Formats: sequence, structure tokens, C-alpha cells
Amino acid sequence: MPSDDCFTYADKESLAVDGKFYVIGGMISNTESLTCGEEFNLETRTWQKIPNMYPDGNGVAHAPPLVAVVNDQLYAVEYSQNEVKNYNKETNTWKVLGRLPVRAYSTNGRGLAFKACGNDLIVIGGQRGPDGESIEMNSWHPTPDEGPPQWNVLAVKEQQGVFVYNCAVMGC
Repeated sequence: MPSDDCFTYADKESLAVDGKFYVIGGMISNTESLTCGEEFNLETRTWQKIPNMYPDGNGVAHAPPLVAVVNDQLYAVEYSQNEVKNYNKETNTWKVLGRLPVRAYSTNGRGLAFKACGNDLIVIGGQRGPDGESIEMNSWHPTPDEGPPQWNVLAVKEQQGVFVYNCAVMGC
């Protein structure tokens, strides 16, 4: 099983879609980010490089790719624009779906959690407001051709700062 650029370097993300395993992004040096992805086909046990799968890349001070899979659809956060987008496997393109419920651009995507939980996407991130800082958890159930995301606030933790250090999802 030979690997290629995206599999070799740091700050990448991996996930499974349609029975295939994907590795996205990474850093080739302290200043140069990879824009490729790699797909591992479990049936043929082969790797295929996908050029320009992660065109926005991620710099050294930026978060690794923030991606999640719901119903075999790949979603990603474009934190510089504060948007969520969906990947089209057939055309190797991303479609912007709408805005994130919390601000991600001020920390270059760091301090933000973006996860799948069952059939929902979960975003956990900080907010600053007149009453102080808080961490907010939001969910959205993506459906085809629904329009912009309609985020639901699941929980708010007041006076907790604005940075999520790590997040794991269990038992959705």
C-alpha cells in the first residue's frame, strides 16, 4: 500500500465515504500546504491521488481540514469565510451551502469543532458578546436541495472562554 504526499505529511484529516477512505490536505513544509486528497479503495486496495481536492489549503497557523461525513456526503468548514460546504465526488468541486453559526475566522479555524453525529453536523465554538464569552453547540440535519443550513442551538455554556481544545463524539 504505497502512500503519497497527503498521507505522508502532517496536519491532514482522514475519513470514510462510500466505502472509500480519504486523506485530505496537509503541510509539505512550514510554509507550504498541500491541496490534494488521496482516496483508498477498499475493494481494489489501491490509492488514487485527487489533485486540488482541498484547494484552500491550510497554513501552519491554521487548523487542519475541518471535515465530517453525513450520509456518505463530505462536508467541510471554510473558516476564512465562515462557511460550510459540500464536496461533489463526481466533479471534484465544493459547493458553498451557507454560513456557520459561530465565528471561526478569527482563530483560523482553531478552537472550533466540526463533527458528524448520526445524520447531523455538529459545530461547537466560542462566541463573544456583551455578556462575556461562551461556548455554543449547534446542529444541522443536511438534506439534499434544502437550501442554506438552519442551525439549531443545542447548548450554551456561559463564561467558558471561546476556544474548544478538542472534541470527540461518542454514541450518536
